[in-house]
Amino acid sequence: MNPLTEQAAPEAPSDETPQPYRHRWIALAAILGAEVMDLLDGTIMNVAAPTIREDLGGGFTAIQWMTAGYTLPFAVLLIVGGRLGDMFGRKRMFLVGAAGFALASLLCAVVQDPWQLIAARALQGGLGALMIPQGLGLIKQMFPRREQAAAFGAFGPVMGLSAVGGPILAGFLIDSNLFDTGWRMVFLINLPIGIATLYAAARFLPESRVATRPRFDLGGIALVTTGLLLLILPLVQGHELDWPAWTFVTMAASVLVLAAFAWYELRRERSGQAAVIELSLMRKPRFLAGLLVALVFFAGTAGMSLTLGVYLQAGLGWSPTRTAATMMPWALFLVVGAILTGAVLGAKLGRTALHLGLLVMIVGVLFIRFTIGRHSTDLTSWDLVPSIAISGLGMGIMIGLLFDISLADVEPEESGTGGGVLTAVQQLGFGIGVALIGTIVFGVVSRHAASVQASREAFTDGILRGLTVVIVLLALSFVLAFLLPRRARDESETH
Repeated sequence: MNPLTEQAAPEAPSDETPQPYRHRWIALAAILGAEVMDLLDGTIMNVAAPTIREDLGGGFTAIQWMTAGYTLPFAVLLIVGGRLGDMFGRKRMFLVGAAGFALASLLCAVVQDPWQLIAARALQGGLGALMIPQGLGLIKQMFPRREQAAAFGAFGPVMGLSAVGGPILAGFLIDSNLFDTGWRMVFLINLPIGIATLYAAARFLPESRVATRPRFDLGGIALVTTGLLLLILPLVQGHELDWPAWTFVTMAASVLVLAAFAWYELRRERSGQAAVIELSLMRKPRFLAGLLVALVFFAGTAGMSLTLGVYLQAGLGWSPTRTAATMMPWALFLVVGAILTGAVLGAKLGRTALHLGLLVMIVGVLFIRFTIGRHSTDLTSWDLVPSIAISGLGMGIMIGLLFDISLADVEPEESGTGGGVLTAVQQLGFGIGVALIGTIVFGVVSRHAASVQASREAFTDGILRGLTVVIVLLALSFVLAFLLPRRARDESETH
């Protein structure tokens, strides 16, 4: 056993304990460090994928799998990771996941072909799924209710900034070619972050687990994993294979398997057996509404980030650094939006702040689409900066408040599983968005001739279609957000 995990650590206070956990803010920094590692590696492919493809080979399908190969196991196993934290202790599972994630990052840096990288990315995703849900559960345990809004207010912006900052960092590291490592440095950067996170977590995270150890539901895990694989696999592979009949059969089968999963879980609950998901969570309107909004919203943002990054490099021939610099206003204005929400908009506007953020982001994406369509032959970074900044501002306004709303009704004994389900849906949205929007964009590109001019026109046509789908998904998120309560914290204070 790692000697770090054997240190004595204070117990986290229960909800009945009047004194909050003393080291809660330092512990929060360790949790955020893990979130940074996860989201950097979940988003670096937006810029790194074209360079990796040039070095290792493979087609556009390989690019999609380099991203979906990470997010799919992450999404599926997050629910399991939350349950393991409830069973064996959230601090212990956090340390195991963080150490394994850092080692898997090293493995990604030494691969020699695209499918080795995809396999290493899948391992990374699985270990990240063990690490991340513990953080959400620990926040609910460590912070008194009056401080949870501030804690989640820090959580959301760091998540969003990391998600957008990943491509920016990737572009800098690739073009800098530090120590002649090229694109491999985007994975090696996780090693110092991982070491710092492990030290802070071992030193300051409290021991935390539920009083009664739950049991494992292997049948439910198998059903939900199979159902999601049957959905994602044909979405990613279909366009390269010209959509054979089996792709549609597989997607239809995924609906049946996921329906069987729901029936199986209900049956286990009625017989008093353990389930993959605490079905009591599914009876909480605020939590369910948050899941729906998160699924659709993150599908749109992830699909746009990947395809826009690939378009600027593979379609227009821009360097990774230029691509990253062009997308930097997204990260900067995301922080501005998150600060506005945490300081003013969230408390004063409640649910209206979510709608405001989504509306601003829709305007930004419409502006991006108009700009690309108008300047398809002479597009510059400055042409895109205003619309990208508007999009980032809208994303920042809504992202932190969404997580606070979604977990407001979750009980302490459900917090590990609830955090796992919420983040699983977020990552599932990433995977579906990459598969769906990537299929639209790369499908158009694949049908065109191989000349440079045809390729540029194909990429422009593809990205315009993809951005149309993004706008539809954001508009759907806007409508679904009406299912959320008007105020995020009022109910939780009396809960």
